[in-house]
Amino acid sequence: MEYIFSLELIYLIASVTYILGLKMLGHPETARKGNLIAAFGMSLAILGTIFLNQREVPPVIYYLIGTAIIIGSIIGWSVARKVGMTKMPELVSLFNGMGGASAAIIGLIEFNHYVGEQLSILTIIAGIIIGSISFSGSMVAWAKLNGTLKKPIRLPKYNILNNIILLAILAFGIYIVVSGVESQIYLYLIFFAAIAYGILFVMPIGGADMPVVISLLNSFTGLAAAFAGFLYGNMVMLTGGILVGSAGTILTFAMCDAMNRPLASVIFGAFGEGTVPSDPSHKPLPGNIKKTTPSDAAILLNYANRVIIVPGYGLAVAQAQHAIHELELILEKKGVSVKYAIHPVAGRMPGHMNVLLAETNVDYDKLVEMEDINSEFQNTDAVLVVGANDVVNPAAHNDPSSPIYGMPILEVENAKSIIINKRSMNPGYAGIENELFYNQKTSMLFGDAKEVLTKLVQELKNM
Repeated sequence: MEYIFSLELIYLIASVTYILGLKMLGHPETARKGNLIAAFGMSLAILGTIFLNQREVPPVIYYLIGTAIIIGSIIGWSVARKVGMTKMPELVSLFNGMGGASAAIIGLIEFNHYVGEQLSILTIIAGIIIGSISFSGSMVAWAKLNGTLKKPIRLPKYNILNNIILLAILAFGIYIVVSGVESQIYLYLIFFAAIAYGILFVMPIGGADMPVVISLLNSFTGLAAAFAGFLYGNMVMLTGGILVGSAGTILTFAMCDAMNRPLASVIFGAFGEGTVPSDPSHKPLPGNIKKTTPSDAAILLNYANRVIIVPGYGLAVAQAQHAIHELELILEKKGVSVKYAIHPVAGRMPGHMNVLLAETNVDYDKLVEMEDINSEFQNTDAVLVVGANDVVNPAAHNDPSSPIYGMPILEVENAKSIIINKRSMNPGYAGIENELFYNQKTSMLFGDAKEVLTKLVQELKNM
């Protein structure tokens, strides 16, 4: 009884650290501390589960568990330490997939131990299906973000095919629960069918929609972990899974709002496709490209009163976050008001730009969300867009044939002057041209973001 009380107390402490850590992750200034607090709670829960359980466990099991923890910790620590900010979305997808795989494997192992217990079997089947979908879907998302799968692959009538497969998996799962079959073959059939569905589910999705996919798969992993916690009666596992699942679901809804896509279309609809098919006879965008130089751009920024910086994935690729922060500080010394406009799906995962800029100690109060900053563009002297593309493309509300039509964007075109830094005229992640490039108020500043921003900083210092 003493051990049970001690273990339950540890689980309670761990659950509190999860909640506290999640709360602190909401702000960059406290995110690092929150992560450490939650990690401490997780470590406490793992040690408590290993050493305070009442089961008689052969000593070799402890050696195996210890070895697995050491190997996993070394691999995880090494990968996390070396990964660049541009590769963070891939790492999130990879780790998320491992969580889904773990939940599915738990179901495969525990199935024979709960035969005849219908509620437990229902929990196991649900965990296997959701965990497998999360695993395979996350691996495809990782491959897309990593560039291994550069283009979406769509089978004929893939929506109908995917929905039929999903309904078949659910029906087969219900059959296993209701019939009480004991064969492990049925279990592996549903396991591999769920893996196949996860691949087919994410494969057709375009790159512009990937932030929504990541948050959705994250919620799947949390839900699968919660089912495993329910199966074992493990409250800390249940709490952690519920927190991850609910947080991922809330974030998914937020991302859907940012992309102007209902959640139903994410799961059952033509997710990743435009609302109206693109017109193959679509004429080239009118207007001419106007180029500028770091010197001319520096003059424009130097004499501006209000400047808004729009960061995008190109900023992360060039590792130019420190240079842009230095640019911000120099402009402020000259009396220029500087803010950052943050689009919810800028980058390759939710909050990517927030994390990137927080890394350089940018004041969080200067990071303004889309719905708050859009009204300020019309009173802004100059906007500097660095590496962003689709999130500032006016086609989102001008061109019904565009794949991003209806997506809320940063209304940069309303500013008095616009400077866009890009390496080339190549389209963004959605694969479409940007009308903003041809705007008469726009000047294109071509080149690597880090090099261009460094030159801008030097020019401003000399003024």
